Amino acid sequence: MLTMKAAIVSTALSLCAFSAGAVTVTPVDVMGQVGHSAKVCGVVASANYAADSRAHPTFLTLVDPGQRNPTGALTAVIYGTDRAKFNNPEVTLPGQRVCAAGFVSYFRQRPEMILSDPRQLSYYPPTSIADLR
Repeated sequence: MLTMKAAIVSTALSLCAFSAGAVTVTPVDVMGQVGHSAKVCGVVASANYAADSRAHPTFLTLVDPGQRNPTGALTAVIYGTDRAKFNNPEVTLPGQRVCAAGFVSYFRQRPEMILSDPRQLSYYPPTSIADLR
């Protein structure tokens, strides 16, 4: 029950961040935003749907473009109740450059953000032709 309450509070705070125009950071810099609303822009390095888990979450790992080691990464979580709104995120999002807006929390020693509305995700273009490689 406590986990569900935390998810509800985190979702509410994420939607507030979405509408409030939060600060924009990279996944490497997101640790400084734990406990605050932020917009985190990076590349979806992995997307895993945990169908057998209790809440049926999809975990997105956002890293800086060109980052080989995801030590400075953000985990964005889409719970099963919201998954259909994102059109199979584990298939459509890997490799995409996205910005995720919401409340940044700290879970299992990593920064995390709950995504419940597709409007919390936006795509962004590479900054140069070299970034396309």
